[in-house]
Amino acid sequence: MSDNQVQETTTQQRLHLVMGGRVKDPRSVEFQDPESIHVVGVFSSYEQAEDAWRSNAQRTVDDAEMKYVIVHIHKLLEPAV
Repeated sequence: MSDNQVQETTTQQRLHLVMGGRVKDPRSVEFQDPESIHVVGVFSSYEQAEDAWRSNAQRTVDDAEMKYVIVHIHKLLEPAV
């Protein structure tokens, strides 16, 4: 197989951060104390991140000031993609 026949395939890595903490206003994502944010973890698929988010969000559902979010790290690393 020559170099012309080899097709290079790349897979874009998609990373998702799940984190949460006490917010100043339940309608926002401004955290009261950013230093105390609970970092759940980094996940390579949205489905895994969603499972982790759901687990933590459901655990704190009765506390309106607690909020967990999914941050798309891959969009921060390569915003044009």
